[in-house]
Amino acid sequence: MSEPNVEPSSSTAPAQQGNQRERASQLAQALREELRKAVIGQDEVIDGVLTALIAGGHVLVEGVPGLGKTLLVRALARCFAGEFSRIQFTPDLMPSDVTGHAVYDLQSEQFKLRKGPVFTNLLLADEINRAPAKTQAALLEVMQERQVTLEGRALAVPQPFLVMATQNPIEQEGTYPLPEAELDRFMLMLRMDYPSADAELLLVRQVTRSARADMLDVSALRPQLTAKDVLALQRIASDLPLDEQVLDYAVRLARSTRGWRGLALGAGPRASIALVRGARARALLRGGAFVTPDDVKSCALSVLRHRVRLSPELDIEGLSVDRVLLQLLDQVAAPRL
Repeated sequence: MSEPNVEPSSSTAPAQQGNQRERASQLAQALREELRKAVIGQDEVIDGVLTALIAGGHVLVEGVPGLGKTLLVRALARCFAGEFSRIQFTPDLMPSDVTGHAVYDLQSEQFKLRKGPVFTNLLLADEINRAPAKTQAALLEVMQERQVTLEGRALAVPQPFLVMATQNPIEQEGTYPLPEAELDRFMLMLRMDYPSADAELLLVRQVTRSARADMLDVSALRPQLTAKDVLALQRIASDLPLDEQVLDYAVRLARSTRGWRGLALGAGPRASIALVRGARARALLRGGAFVTPDDVKSCALSVLRHRVRLSPELDIEGLSVDRVLLQLLDQVAAPRL
């Protein structure tokens, strides 16, 4: 799929825009099917990652070790004919190991900038909560501004740019909680749970047939899209029709968290923006011609769960954030189109 054939413009006829939407949706669904060949039993997480890719947001994937978090990102990188970098976060990782630094060149007798691994299209920040807050904060500027300041110079990163971070639950030993300012810059937080019995049976069968010891081989996956294709998908998704009632519903969901019983901290305006962007991406992914309230609701948990905080009494009782948010989704009225 080449960019001139899918990029919408204001002068494009409605019929042509419909064809572009259809081709873009088919490409996104082909990418989903290719990822499912490698990542078994995690369809919701795959859809969440594709939602972030189409919406142009960053994604945080949480789960205990061994569920395939890193495999998912490696599979996406294999299907994406763009630049890919990986950073293994450790307690001794320095901010300059992420963004880059200046080195002195003896021949020219000048300092030269050595760019770090953030200068890429797809960045895997593996086990991001293994590093202290100072190193985690090195990602703040690039995640928000799509640029890195080195030696006083603002250097833009390639487009598209997507950070996919993985983390083990805070209960795991040797982890550091992510600062709220950094959490808010992740558009989605996805939870990777244990697969179903049938999915695990299929997973074990395929892995034990593989030449690799304990993981699936992603080398058989075929590239499905280029960097230009991703930018075109993002533009087409951003142009999907959105009824004013659906926009109002997304904003009401985010605002409801600020005074909801059981939540000590609500979501800010970034959550409202993420709900709308995520809903447009979901609509494109399912092949829809416009955004529905169900598209908003389908990404609400992953948009809101890392932006709210439980009240101390509910936290003591052992209630989860997701449970409170599900109650909120049931009680906030959705428009009927």
